[in-house]
Amino acid sequence: ILQYGSIEGLYEHIDEIKGKRRDNLDGAIDRLMLNRKLIVLKDDLDFEFNWDDARVNLATLSLDKVKPLFKMLDFRRTPGQLEKLILAARANAGAPPADVLDATEAGTLWSQVEPTAIQPADPDAVYTAVLDTAGLQEVVKAIEGSDLIAFDTETTGLDSMQCDLCGISIAVQHGAAWYIPVRSPAPESHLDQATVIAGLKQVLEDPSRNLVAHNAKFDLKVLRRAGINIKGRITDTMVMSFVAESSRSSHRLENLALDLLKLDCIGITSLIGSGKNQSSFDTVDLDRAVPYAAEDADITLRLVEPLRSQVRAQDLCSLLDDLELPLVPVLADMEFTGVKVDPDELDRQRERLVGRLEALRTEIAEAAPGPLNPDSPKQLGAVLFNAADDEVQGLGLKVIKRRKTGPSTDVEVLEKLDADPNVTTPLPGLVLEYRQLAKLVGTYLVSLKASINPRTGRIHTKFNQISTATGRLSSSDPNLQNIPIRTDLGRAIRKAFVAKDGFCLVTADYSQVELRMLAHLSNDEGLRAAFEAGEDIHRAVAAEVFGVAPEAVTGAQRGAAKMVNFGIVYGITPYGLSRRLGEGTSVARASQIIGDYKARFPGIEGFLEACIDQARDFGWVETMCGRRRAIHNIDSANGQERALAERHAINSVVQGSAADLIKIAMINLHRDLPSVHEDARLVLQVHDELVIEVPDASVEQGRALLVDRMEGAMDLSVPLVVDASVSKDWYDAKG
Repeated sequence: ILQYGSIEGLYEHIDEIKGKRRDNLDGAIDRLMLNRKLIVLKDDLDFEFNWDDARVNLATLSLDKVKPLFKMLDFRRTPGQLEKLILAARANAGAPPADVLDATEAGTLWSQVEPTAIQPADPDAVYTAVLDTAGLQEVVKAIEGSDLIAFDTETTGLDSMQCDLCGISIAVQHGAAWYIPVRSPAPESHLDQATVIAGLKQVLEDPSRNLVAHNAKFDLKVLRRAGINIKGRITDTMVMSFVAESSRSSHRLENLALDLLKLDCIGITSLIGSGKNQSSFDTVDLDRAVPYAAEDADITLRLVEPLRSQVRAQDLCSLLDDLELPLVPVLADMEFTGVKVDPDELDRQRERLVGRLEALRTEIAEAAPGPLNPDSPKQLGAVLFNAADDEVQGLGLKVIKRRKTGPSTDVEVLEKLDADPNVTTPLPGLVLEYRQLAKLVGTYLVSLKASINPRTGRIHTKFNQISTATGRLSSSDPNLQNIPIRTDLGRAIRKAFVAKDGFCLVTADYSQVELRMLAHLSNDEGLRAAFEAGEDIHRAVAAEVFGVAPEAVTGAQRGAAKMVNFGIVYGITPYGLSRRLGEGTSVARASQIIGDYKARFPGIEGFLEACIDQARDFGWVETMCGRRRAIHNIDSANGQERALAERHAINSVVQGSAADLIKIAMINLHRDLPSVHEDARLVLQVHDELVIEVPDASVEQGRALLVDRMEGAMDLSVPLVVDASVSKDWYDAKG
């Protein structure tokens, strides 16, 4: 634009622009023109408008009046931000903050939004507090006579393994629910926890019961800690929402209620506030707690049928009923069990790395021409790329990649500089090592120790079932799936994950599971034959692609085949492959390798095209178990957007089918582990790997069952191979 003066001027001189930039501009012209048209404000409209009608006096604005509007528009942070502005305005006006919610004269437009009080979204709903044994017996009788029971728990916090139970909500019919408090500001007015648990235990633990909850894992763990171990069939409306429409912006209960039931539920912040002044639920008076808590159970029950209808309409009932819902109690049990972690081992590793970090700081300071904080990318960029006579003295290295803020110093840049024989300074390599160690210390060794539950001595991570579009599980609080294992120092962190006394860890992972999925889905004869023969798949592919005997394949050829094997699932481009193979491989050479690969394995090329065609024809692709993912921009005029959509189409089928596979294995393994020993437990899932904790005397039986259930999870046209090992910790595995 600076060179040619305008968009029109740029396209008048498009022939002067070369390479990928020219390609991008050619593909973007229609969108550029449309986007500009869309953002140009029209200034030729006549309509009546009174400035006074739009004037807002923050000091008298009622937050409750605008909350329904924010909820409808899915503005989640805005209420809190507005509340701060209102309180500040009230303070400046000399009015008490409490008046904010009672104000009525904020302005003509705002006053049109009706206020909401602590009352149910459905004014006809009947929500009852259960305060005595007679009321509790009434609830038990209703549960015994019901086909589906919705339940919910209120707690003092969000950590299900440490918070206290405040109460239990039960609903068995639409428009009615009970809330049974066990903690409140008036404990003398209701039953205590022991009495409530004793009264509900038998009926809720009945394995013949059908129960439904929203985010059921949380409630299952809270109730289990309180003394109720639910064994019936669990339906989870949050999981139902994910199966029905994984691309929903939110699967929260209140959002689903507004979307599917047109009911604006009571928000938790209206009871306990938000931010640093937030209170806990046990401080909420019962006249406010009852409608909120009971409404959650009622709404959960009401959501079942509309969500079931959406699932049924897409023919996803098998995916939901046979895979996703049976997985819920499996994950709840894994999270409840947790994995034992040795804090002393974490400390030993941290101390070693901190010592090395101090030494690196000294070495970095000595290698730099001037002061340098290795944690500052800006300072590092100046030191590496500034000239020797600049105000901030630098080494004058050639800039490899630029960003808006200046030269990049990301990992790729530092690795290239470190590998360049013409770069004599050790600084890039030192900073690379420093960053790696600093991340290990801060992100893993320190945070993992802080995550150990003081009561159990174990880490109880959360396995997230609805967080990825492909259906893969993720891990959080803390994330155990991101512990680095490509380096010795990163992998050493696994030494801290140990079996409890008298037990061993049995670890098993699928061998090249996504490539085996690709062989099965594509039905390519060459790829299938290599797996069926048990060959080194990368060597076998290299022999085909480069036209040499398997024994003549070089390390570089095998490496190139390995890159293509794994990259093809993710829609690798010639440019991407050339970068992975290093500077010795041109884009043209990488393109030839990919072309030769597809020519030698035509079934793969046909499968890739079929995935893209399905996305183009239907707007979605599906896994072997029928999981669907919507694919957007598959017909985009923008080449980059279209290529990304094509990669998503391919990856979602292969990676999603692999995700379905390990979920089936987990369900079957969890079901059958008690046959090995009543105390055997599934404790971890990391990508294609499962870890069980088994008594020493039952290790071999546990190992055999783990391998059998993983290898038998699906019937593929190529063998599934699982490598298993036994150890006292997650690191020191012995085959």
